[in-house]
Amino acid sequence: MYKHILLAVDGSENSVRAAKEAVKIATEESLIEMVYVADFEKAKTEVLQAASSESLLLERKRKVAPIEEVLKETGKNYKLTILHGTPGPEIVKYANEKQVDVVVIGSRGLNGLQEMVLGSVSHKVMKRVQCPALIVK
Repeated sequence: MYKHILLAVDGSENSVRAAKEAVKIATEESLIEMVYVADFEKAKTEVLQAASSESLLLERKRKVAPIEEVLKETGKNYKLTILHGTPGPEIVKYANEKQVDVVVIGSRGLNGLQEMVLGSVSHKVMKRVQCPALIVK
């Protein structure tokens, strides 16, 4: 059984699908930890557009609200953690440091060329994390 499930989220529909799968593998004792990474490359723009640090935090929480709603509806134990950095490496570092039982992450479904050029966060996480990983399409 998985006691600590890391659910990597970015606010997309892929994250909502991943949340639904995380709920399926969670037990009553499980903690689903939603991890949102404020990407350094996008964070500069977000900070410049935000009126204050509080409004920036509220905007980030708004992005993950649909995922949080999925978890609330099920009554599962969950919490939100916001990290800062590059998503792939930050998720891997956090998962390995916290020794989570499983990582659940959505996939955008890039084609082969897109993945080769852009790289895939889910692929990077799956290759480097030291626990099982579930990629949801």
